[in-house]
Amino acid sequence: MQISFQQVEYRYSYKTPFEKLALEDINLSIPSGQFLAVIGHTGSGKSTLLQHLNALLKPTSGVVNVGDYAISSDKKTKSLKPIRQKVGIVFQFPEHQLFEETVLKDICYGPMNFGVSEEVAKERAKELIVKVGLTEEVLEKSPFDLSGGQMRRVAIAGVLAMNPDVIVLDEPTAGLDPRGQREIMDMFHDLHKEKGLTTILVTHSMEDAAHYANEIVIMQKGRLKKKGTPQDIFSNPEELFEMGLDVPDVVRFQFKLEERIGRKLGVTCLTIEELADAIRPLQEGGGRP
Repeated sequence: MQISFQQVEYRYSYKTPFEKLALEDINLSIPSGQFLAVIGHTGSGKSTLLQHLNALLKPTSGVVNVGDYAISSDKKTKSLKPIRQKVGIVFQFPEHQLFEETVLKDICYGPMNFGVSEEVAKERAKELIVKVGLTEEVLEKSPFDLSGGQMRRVAIAGVLAMNPDVIVLDEPTAGLDPRGQREIMDMFHDLHKEKGLTTILVTHSMEDAAHYANEIVIMQKGRLKKKGTPQDIFSNPEELFEMGLDVPDVVRFQFKLEERIGRKLGVTCLTIEELADAIRPLQEGGGRP
């Protein structure tokens, strides 16, 4: 599902003494099936941007187009309800949103609320509980008897049970250990490819942005500062450092290496394997590693 922002502005507490500009002149096109990462400092507008994607927020001015749906300030919230089924948002710590007495009921709640039959909802729950790395036996348990990591997987299954065309991930690995982070992100990437989803990831992890995204957007002070492929974005580390942002460890190592040897490798490496391939000609040719 294709998404576009057209001259979008958003102000919190609009027309009050507490009015605050959060987004300004956002023009952004996200093709259907793209995996987009959004990076930037806390307060840069990342979360405000993503809340426009399923009409949790409506623009103060401008239009957000999600497929055939247009979200603008004059649209009634009731008419935007179908968007909630098309766009699933996984917020930080989604396990805090669990409330039903069993895992099965919690996963089924969303689709049944949109008119899906109980039978179909249960079939989706059985399929998805396995996809998120748990077993069917978990379905009859209380979600509150599970570990934190298991609860998060249940909450994610509940979002996926809506069969969204767009999945929005707001720091989905927050609070997990490195292994759990990789497992969750690999799962989302597999689902992205398998179902042809449009995926938007808001993250502070430059490794995740580099590893999973097709394109990256940098937000700064409510504006879209830069957009490009991971190679484009991370090819100039100095620019990111000036914005107070970091780069993946591999890119940082390459930057330090290039400073030491006094020459560029000619390509921005995003993995250790790519860096090894770029360095090899220097070693074979007697260059200084």
